[in-house]
Amino acid sequence: MSEETGLPASIEAAWGVRDRPGKGPKPGLSLERIVGTAVEVADAEGLNAVSMGRVAKELEVSTMALYRYVSAKNELLELMVDAAYGAPPTTAPPADWREGLHRWAWDALNGMRRHPWVLQVPVSGPPITPNQIAWLERGLASLTGTGISEPEKISTVMLLSGLVRNWASITSGQNLHSPDAAPLTFSYGTALKRLVDPHRFPAITAAIESGAIDDEWDDGDAEFAFGLARALDGIEMLIQATG
Repeated sequence: MSEETGLPASIEAAWGVRDRPGKGPKPGLSLERIVGTAVEVADAEGLNAVSMGRVAKELEVSTMALYRYVSAKNELLELMVDAAYGAPPTTAPPADWREGLHRWAWDALNGMRRHPWVLQVPVSGPPITPNQIAWLERGLASLTGTGISEPEKISTVMLLSGLVRNWASITSGQNLHSPDAAPLTFSYGTALKRLVDPHRFPAITAAIESGAIDDEWDDGDAEFAFGLARALDGIEMLIQATG
């Protein structure tokens, strides 16, 4: 751990504020190669296939060689997530804060879907790696000039981040966006209709009878679009109250 930041050396190295380990000639191994190889393994075989030993094998080095760059697997996972997200896409300046946050949320959702295994990595704290901070910067920048406080800006971006992650998690096991994902193995609406007692669950029964709950998922991301719009409506109310 660094005495100045309290962060692992690998995180500082990802920011470019720490030299490569050891002395002598520049080695062929690097933090970037280690993380990139780990991401490739996760993309191909899933997160469970990633281990320090497996990554070392792919790189044709000893496992101990990796520990000169990454001292623990949890550090490697954090750097893998950062690499998988990548920097936020560069787009034309939004017309206003709402368009900016709308784009931010959809871009973040698409980023998670490119590497669904990132959803299996527990969130253990606030963002600290370079690309994650870049995403946070873009979200906060969308709220520039709205008049809400800096803590409220942070809370707003965290709210939307949770919305994105939740929808990505819900849909990651479905066949809506990936040809390799498994569909539901039962008919949801039909199953509920046969199981639910209308006297015990009157609200669920009303939803089923209205067709709101059926055997198929809603069209694509309709639920996400609805939730995002309502969240942005709430943020708009906060901004108007501040003004």
